[in-house]
Amino acid sequence: MTEISNTAIAPENIRQAINAFLADRLQSKLEKVAEEDSEQRAALLAAYAPKCWIADAARRVTQIQQVTHAIKYTHPDARGSSLYTAGNPHAAATEVGTHTLGAQLAADVVGNAAALDVYKFLNLRIGETRILDLAVAGETALTAAFSDNAEEAAAWMAAFATLPQAKGETASHKLAKQVYWPLGDGEYLLLAPLFPTSLVHSLWQTVREDRFSEEAKAARAAKKAKMAHPHGFREYPDLAIQSFGGTKPQNISQLNSERYGENYLLPSLPPNWQSPAIRPPTTVNSVFDRIFSRRKRVRELLEILRAFLESVVKENNFRIRNKRAELTAYLCDEALLYAAELREAVELGQLAAGWTQDEACKLNRAEQLWLDPLRCDLDPDFAREYQRDEWPGEICRRFGNWLNARLTTERLPMGAIEAEHWRSELEKEMRLLRRELANHD
Repeated sequence: MTEISNTAIAPENIRQAINAFLADRLQSKLEKVAEEDSEQRAALLAAYAPKCWIADAARRVTQIQQVTHAIKYTHPDARGSSLYTAGNPHAAATEVGTHTLGAQLAADVVGNAAALDVYKFLNLRIGETRILDLAVAGETALTAAFSDNAEEAAAWMAAFATLPQAKGETASHKLAKQVYWPLGDGEYLLLAPLFPTSLVHSLWQTVREDRFSEEAKAARAAKKAKMAHPHGFREYPDLAIQSFGGTKPQNISQLNSERYGENYLLPSLPPNWQSPAIRPPTTVNSVFDRIFSRRKRVRELLEILRAFLESVVKENNFRIRNKRAELTAYLCDEALLYAAELREAVELGQLAAGWTQDEACKLNRAEQLWLDPLRCDLDPDFAREYQRDEWPGEICRRFGNWLNARLTTERLPMGAIEAEHWRSELEKEMRLLRRELANHD
């Protein structure tokens, strides 16, 4: 027998909770009966007397079962077994399942919807403990609260304790799902997957909180108003809702009724990125002037780098030099990423190879060589210039001058020394790029 230690668990406390529960239910029934119908009112008063109601509940508890995995979600007329399990304790930490819920596991109840009031009764809490837990543990305080007849009370407790147990032999059903799992050598294991209603309930609560809570609404309103907020919010794009039970979700299960028959389905497909069309930079003399500067990540990195340099303008140590080099490397990466995007657009057929040959192209020669390398296959003169390998130095110089101009403020004047530093940083990256391009070609 399991011992339950709780100072609030005393027969009188249990009786008070039971009486309050029955009085509330009785009142809702009496309100539907006419005052002059004394016979029906007397019948209700007798039926909701504690000993009478508990005895009837002990009889009806066999019509319901506490579960974590239910069969009726597969088909409402499926008559097979549902199960109660806390999940596989040996499952890997990276796997999501019922085992990940732990103390947050919410049990479901299936069976005759007319007997769900029995589950609500067993779910009554005395302190931190439910009547069901007391029944399963064989708690003597519950025996005393139920009846002066110890044998009668023990029988009721034993009946209530069967709630989590499977009813009858474990069985599947013709309307349930069944999967033949190959074992090899022509042998199969017949699996009968059940709907993980407790796990689904946890997900449903999380998504609903993220979508409809007052905190989430306030965060979204702050974003719309472009105002600061203490925390962010979550979005679930392409969310689908699966319905169970139609207008009577309680016929499927108790938790299904609490979820209004809803089951959220998250998209299980890889993201389908819709990138904006690549436009060749033919209308500018240099991509650094406007196009590159407008990239979101570039703007963010410039702001971070500028703020950092202004904060350490009179300092110079190993930590500062490392941080500056890190941020500069990110900007260099963005420059190389931009060039890679243009090259990929050509390979994907979004841009024509040799797009810099257009008479309207105003791009300077060094950046033409940098950004349109596949033109080498079409233009021998262009290929010879590319192979002379003089253009990377010019690209690095332009990058250094551009970065100097973007970082210069009254507090942070930039000059030739800084420009040379930025140029040398990009040159290191360009050296790697040339090596990659050579290997690619």
